Amino acid sequence: MTDNLLAGVMVFVGLFLIGGVISLIRQGTKVGAVVCAVGAAMAITAGVLWW
Repeated sequence: MTDNLLAGVMVFVGLFLIGGVISLIRQGTKVGAVVCAVGAAMAITAGVLWW
C-alpha cells in the first residue's frame, strides 16, 4: 500500500510541476519552464515505474 501511495504522490507532484511549466511559459521565463518540465518528466516517470 505504501508503494502505491508514494507512486501516486510522485505523479501528483509531476502534474503540479506541469502546471508550473504552463505558468512560467505565460510569464515568459523559458529557462524556468524547461527546468520545471524536466522535473515533471522525472517525477511522472518515477511514479509510473514505482507503481
